Amino acid sequence: MPTSCESTNKFSDPDCTPSRSSRLLHPGDTSPGTAGEKQRPGKETPVARQAIGSEGSPDSERETTEHWLGVIQRRRGGGRLTLRLVKPGASPMQEPLLLVEENSTCWQIIQGDRQEVERALLNSITVSLKHQAITEGDYLNMTRNCRSFVRARKYITVPLSPEEEDFPLAYSMVIHQSIEMFERLLRSIYTPQNVYCIHVDRKSPSQFHAAVRAIASCIHNVFVAAKLEWVTYAGWSRVQADLNCMKELLESPVPWRYFIDVCGQDFPLKTNREIVRSLRALNGFNVIESDPAPGFKKKRWQYHHDTLDQVVLTAQLKDQQNISPSIFVGSAYFMASREFVGHVFDSAEIQAFLKWSEDTYSPDEHVWATLHRMPNVPGSIPYTQAATRTLGRAVKWSFEAGDIARGALYPPCTGRYRHLVCVYGVGDLHWMVRQRCFFANRFDLNMDNTAVQCMEEYLRNRTLGKTGAGLEVGTE
Repeated sequence: MPTSCESTNKFSDPDCTPSRSSRLLHPGDTSPGTAGEKQRPGKETPVARQAIGSEGSPDSERETTEHWLGVIQRRRGGGRLTLRLVKPGASPMQEPLLLVEENSTCWQIIQGDRQEVERALLNSITVSLKHQAITEGDYLNMTRNCRSFVRARKYITVPLSPEEEDFPLAYSMVIHQSIEMFERLLRSIYTPQNVYCIHVDRKSPSQFHAAVRAIASCIHNVFVAAKLEWVTYAGWSRVQADLNCMKELLESPVPWRYFIDVCGQDFPLKTNREIVRSLRALNGFNVIESDPAPGFKKKRWQYHHDTLDQVVLTAQLKDQQNISPSIFVGSAYFMASREFVGHVFDSAEIQAFLKWSEDTYSPDEHVWATLHRMPNVPGSIPYTQAATRTLGRAVKWSFEAGDIARGALYPPCTGRYRHLVCVYGVGDLHWMVRQRCFFANRFDLNMDNTAVQCMEEYLRNRTLGKTGAGLEVGTE
């Protein structure tokens, strides 16, 4: 069966926009399917130096990672790794080593063991075993000592391979809530050679802003965007948030090669090394979902929209933009070369197109998709009917899930459907880790923390070793 690497749903989450665009309804559609100072990356401040372990020296960075690898070696028994699950109420500074061993609970879950999956699903709804969230206040306390924070939360502090060090990536992370999910996502995609721009919705609570800034201040190559937008669902502000990060990332001293944007409910399915290898093989081409626009979507840019508390369709026709090619639709989430990002700001034609799109509905669903088809844009490709999506988001839509033997694209969601999209449970991991996609959406710690924890352990296993779940782990 074809793999599902579609994009995430935009309903209810201004950060995770858009969804699989062909399934969303515009108002009136009738088609089916419905803070502190910013720290510059690379700028060595006392706080930034603290973040890397011991005054930020390369020796201390190496010491931290060698400490983990030493623990891995010491904890081996019969060639296998020992797994300790996080207990409810455990201190956030005392998490276990994030590794999966064969026959551990997470290993069995990822292998699809029905008994372990059912036990974990039952635990997720048992009050006494529910996840005790790490709060903004907890993070503010933890980050008072940056060295302890980075070490206790097990951030990787040295490049793990020459090929990764020579191919740094730039991330835009657009978030608005769930501080713990954000930090666990950051930790899972973090490497010291990359650079990370965080855009926090201006309307998020001040305590959330403070906690995000505190985390960023402890890690030298993570920073909060200087210009923050008030993000409105389906409005231009979602595009502008990424543009703000793009501009600052271009100014970063980090010589990054590809740009990747994520939202707060994403989680990676591949290690940094696997992502680097895939992107390097693209040789400058972008990974952008881009399809011809269905007729019912065209009103999104044919008519002017007002943005108040929400985006409102008006009867005013817009002047149609004279661009080549015609408008395509796709996802807000993409991976693009540095040359592409630079061209977005250098091209007068693209800047005019972006300006024209500001009063359209859900412009994040057509801006990047259209640029991907424009001639002379770095990394763009002409449209062909054979074009496929392979590296976007793994997502389960309720209307495409079911009995695979009867033609469903994937098994039903074992978590909970929210606005037609699966919020993953542990029973979805067996399917998920076999997808080609770089990321999966969506996760919610309050719905099923074990799903996130097992994915963390699975990825840490692959990152520090040579294997996937259930295979021997070795250090390189």
